[in-house]
Amino acid sequence: MSIPDPASEPQGAGHDSLREALAQGNASLARITPILTHLLATPDHSLFSDEIVARVRGMCHHLAWQVLRAQAEAAGQSERETFVERHGEALAEHFVGRPALLAHCHSLAIEWQLAEALEVRSGIDPVLSPLVQELIAHDDDGVSGAAMAALTAQARFAQTQRRMELPLSELPGDLLHDLLVGWREFSNQLRSDAMMRAETKLRSSFDEGAGRLSLLARVVTGMGAVGARALDIDRAGVALFLTALATRSGQSRTAAVLSTNNRQTARLALGLRAAGLSGEEAERQVLRINPQAEPPAEAVTIDPDDARRLIADTPLTEVD
Repeated sequence: MSIPDPASEPQGAGHDSLREALAQGNASLARITPILTHLLATPDHSLFSDEIVARVRGMCHHLAWQVLRAQAEAAGQSERETFVERHGEALAEHFVGRPALLAHCHSLAIEWQLAEALEVRSGIDPVLSPLVQELIAHDDDGVSGAAMAALTAQARFAQTQRRMELPLSELPGDLLHDLLVGWREFSNQLRSDAMMRAETKLRSSFDEGAGRLSLLARVVTGMGAVGARALDIDRAGVALFLTALATRSGQSRTAAVLSTNNRQTARLALGLRAAGLSGEEAERQVLRINPQAEPPAEAVTIDPDDARRLIADTPLTEVD
């Protein structure tokens, strides 16, 4: 029996099993938002005590509380906490109905869950990784400064995740805008001068570049040609690893986070190959994240350019 020559196949041909695996994974992820929305809207959580649901709910509540405090301050109210308590729950539930915001909070909760799991299982520090330590000591002031800023931001992230909070300052710019639009919709005809002043202040004081995600991206970009070193989760830590995976594979960071789910093994392996890892190293990283995983053989032997094309052809549109 003759063996087909892979070089004779047209670019993009084949890989049907991987396309099917990605499609199945996407179908699974497409159900996340409606299911999570339902769980968050359910008052009785006796059947849904999952840590992820609680953490996402906590983040939405914290976002609502911050916006309302800004409004109360702009109005000069003396009973600010009373005002926040009165409207906070309803505004938080309104934010739950914003798919992009909900997906972002969910991805942060998944990221922190992975960081905690790897700390317990493998001793990987969720804040200070060996690679970050090395970069802080770098001779280049730009590299060391970026690493130090990212470390500080990661320490804040750990603290806020433990409290199930999300500062407005840590939202990506487009999601801050989405949140403020949702706030307007919630207020409807009750939009006041104080609310407009509060929104103006929130926008003017916002600096996306100072947020954790921007700082992590700056570190990965600053590593240049050696950026692939951040794809070793033991050395880089979860936060830097996920940022490098997203940046180098052409995916959104949310998609990279969700690919660490144990039902997304094909996407994770493809992402690692697209990011430039060898098949052997890609498989090793998959197993570090999910020890019981069985990455498809084709996913770890595929050409990196083909892997990137497959990912681009099957994006996670629900979360990008």
